[in-house]
Amino acid sequence: MEKVTGIGGLFFRAKDPAALARWYEEHLGVTLTPSSYEGLPWRQEAGPTVFSPFPEGSDYFGDSKQVWMVNFRVRDLDMMIAQLRTAGIVVDVDPQPYPNGRFARLHDPEGNPIELWQPAGRDASR
Repeated sequence: MEKVTGIGGLFFRAKDPAALARWYEEHLGVTLTPSSYEGLPWRQEAGPTVFSPFPEGSDYFGDSKQVWMVNFRVRDLDMMIAQLRTAGIVVDVDPQPYPNGRFARLHDPEGNPIELWQPAGRDASR
């Protein structure tokens, strides 16, 4: 069976797409979509990607009107949290370590939930 090889894009509506794109670039390092074919789009590092539909009534995303949430892998969750908090962004850290890693949650300026994930084995001392 032929299968897809990864996520080629994440597309969603925004009240102010340009401002939101700048926020993602400034705080999370997700570079803006190139304005020409000569420019390079943001490139992910190879690694695990979870694809998981949730039940319609799930409260995992927070607000029941939210129909999507993006999860970004990070190398060092503590450093990313410190960087975001220095910029005045509220980050909630899940204190529970899981077999697959550690997690934190924040929201972009339009209220969309974002989960940060440091996969297990990235820093076994924490």
